[in-house]
Formats: sequence, structure tokens, C-alpha cells
Amino acid sequence: MKRIALCCAAALLLLSACAGKTEKPAPAGGTEKAGTAAESTSGNTAESAESSAKSAAESRSEQKDDVQFDRTKAVTDTGSKAFTATSAIECAKDMKTGWNLGNTFDATGASGLSSETSWGQPKTSKAMIDSLAKSGMKTIRIPVSWHNHLIDSNYTIDPAWMERVKEVVGWALDDGMYVILNSHHDCNDSPAVMPAGNGYYPNQVNYEESRRFLKNIWTQICLAFNNGYDEHLIFETMNEPRLCGTSHEWWFDANAQECKEAAEVLNKLNQDALDTIRASGGNNAKRFVGCPGLQASPDSAFAAAFQMPKDTEPGRLMVSVHMYSPYPFAMESPGQTKYTAQMRSSNVMTFKKLHDTFIAKGYAVYIGEYGATNKNNLEERTAWFHDFIKFTRNEGIPCMLWDNGVWEVQGTDYNEHFGFFNRTGGTWFFPELLDAIMEEAGKTD
Repeated sequence: MKRIALCCAAALLLLSACAGKTEKPAPAGGTEKAGTAAESTSGNTAESAESSAKSAAESRSEQKDDVQFDRTKAVTDTGSKAFTATSAIECAKDMKTGWNLGNTFDATGASGLSSETSWGQPKTSKAMIDSLAKSGMKTIRIPVSWHNHLIDSNYTIDPAWMERVKEVVGWALDDGMYVILNSHHDCNDSPAVMPAGNGYYPNQVNYEESRRFLKNIWTQICLAFNNGYDEHLIFETMNEPRLCGTSHEWWFDANAQECKEAAEVLNKLNQDALDTIRASGGNNAKRFVGCPGLQASPDSAFAAAFQMPKDTEPGRLMVSVHMYSPYPFAMESPGQTKYTAQMRSSNVMTFKKLHDTFIAKGYAVYIGEYGATNKNNLEERTAWFHDFIKFTRNEGIPCMLWDNGVWEVQGTDYNEHFGFFNRTGGTWFFPELLDAIMEEAGKTD
């Protein structure tokens, strides 16, 4: 992925008859193939996976040489909060609906604390988070990039950066919100052997370096966020891990060798990240953790090649997927401006498949990113939002609205207009869309 300004988190698109994908800085053409049959996906159920997880986790956690960061620079959590025992599925229902603090802590246009505003968004304030919570959002996903905040060759995270992330996470939690914290734009942009500290990449040649990066990053995150944070803080191992710089970046082909290898490596990386989180102990031993398939695509998650990691704690895992679908309506520029019954049916089928493939087997599901770009078609988008939230609510799937701050349309350029919340004014650019979300999320039928 090219890490440039004004990029929003990359979208994975599930389509009915037509599929596609755009890179956040600029469109990246191509189509996305459907995964293989759902009945062969995600391995065993969450409960049956527990028994074999403990010994494997203990073995992997013994790789002490992988932890290289400077512990004297690490930010350490000294708080204490009780962790209320519940299942991931029940937690997901309580998350209801949410919003992404996009193009902010994930931005990579500068180093140091100035990177927060390097993609054009204002510095996050407590008033901003308070206004978001007052508008009814129950969950906030805070995308964070880490590779551009390492201060040495041993994967040490800048403590000032960690403290700033903790500050904003704390504001959201104080407002009673759930927070999803992840590793965002850390997927390297090339399949070639990458230098240490560049992030992760799901191919075999980069597996060892990816594992070291994730283990060091997540160990430090877990030091900073542990006993002082209850079940309202959720970890997400990676964001849209994919084969950047290849023809399969946004197109999972179950028959392609590089896709098979990528899925196998990603399964190991999800396991490595989870083992690291669990090994940190305390509240993190039972924290809810979201895991994506390749590109965070539903189709990739449905594929037989995708396996949820084995966990030492039953009922704590969530599947993270992204949906800007159907693509011609929700993202493509100019695409289609009309929301049709066929589009509606396509999305409903996907929601049901997510339920049957994962939730019915004990794994929660959340849609970490979704949205429909502004095409000066407010009435059509309002109908789309009503349906999207209504049918995901019926399946017990919370959704986090992607927001990159771009909302005003110039001409017929509709690319990446995913601005919804006015961060400086504390209001919404399209109150009708917020009303649609809140109306559907608040129903109990």
C-alpha cells in the first residue's frame, strides 16, 4: 500500500454480479473472486479450538529472542479495572454501531506526533469524542499505524506516540464507548524482502520479519493497555493484510498459489499476534480480539484457506471484515447512484453467510469499516444505510462507519467521499444518515 496523504483505510468490496476494489489514495482496478464454500471455512468451532491452543501458545511464547524493544522506553499500564465475563457474541451485540477515527492515527504523512494531522484531519480533542458519543455512537474504532513511530532498529515505539493514543482511547472509554485498537497501515507495500521495522507482509519470505514486528508491537501495546482497561477495549490484530504490489492485492483466488501461501502465512500471523496478547496476562488474557482474513474481505474469510487462530480462552474471538458494497453504488466513481433491490439482496445474503459461517460456530463478527461514498444521492444513501444497519443488527453484527473527512462533491468525482462527522463542529454533515443509523441500530425487533 502506498502510504500517502488523504488515504482512507482500504476497502474490501463484496459484490453480487460485479466486484471491485479501490486503493485509498487512488483507484486500483480489478475484481474480487468469491471464496470457496462456507461450510469448509474457519476451521473448527471456537469451543473445540480451545483444547489444543494452550500448549501451542506456550511453545510460541517462549521465543524470547523476538522481543527486542527497549523496555525502559515502554509505556506501562498501572491501572486496575475488573473485566466483566461475557462472550464475544454478547459483546458484539452491545457494541451496536460505531465510527472510525480515520486518516488520523493511521496517517503516515509525517513522523512523530505531527503525523496525526498529516492527512488533513484536525487534532483529536476530548470535545470531538464527547460529541461523537452524544450523537449515539456506541463504538469507536481507532486505526493506528505503528511502523512509522519506531524510534530504533529494535521495534521500540515512541513513548510519546503511545501516550497520545492512550489519551484518546481514555476519552472514548470515559464516555462509555467500546474502543477497537489495531495495527493499521503497517502492511508493507511490496512482496520483496522488507527491511526490519517496515511492518508485516503475508508471504513466506517475509514471515519471520512480520512475526517479529507484530510480536514486538503487540507486546508494547499490551504493556500500555492491560489491567487498567476492561472489556470495552478490543484489540484487532491487523488491518486488511494483503498482497500489496501484486495482481492479487484485492482479489483472492483460491486456486492461485500466492493466495494460498498468503492465507497460510496470515493464519500464522493472526495466531502469533493472539499468542502475544494472551501471553501478556492480566485482562489481556481474556480480552476480545478481532482477526481479519486477507484484505478483511468477507469472501476471503469464507474461503477454506482462512483459519481462525486457536485460543486459550473460549468465546473471545471476533472476525473482522470490511464492506463497501455493492461496489458500483458504495464506492465506484462514477459507478451507480441508484440503490436497487438486487443490491439489497446481495448484501443481505452476505450478512446471513457471515452469521452462518462464524456466529453460529461461536465467533462474533463485526464490520470494521463500511460506508457509501457521497454521490449527491442522499435519498438513495439513506435507504442503503437503513437496510445495511437493519440487516446487520438482525444478525448480531455491529458496524463501524469509515470516515476520512471528505464529504463535498466536486462535479462527478465521487471517489472516496466518506466524510460524515464534522470533527471541528461536533455535528454531522448528513443528519439524515445519522438518523437512519440510529433508528435501525436502536430497534429490538
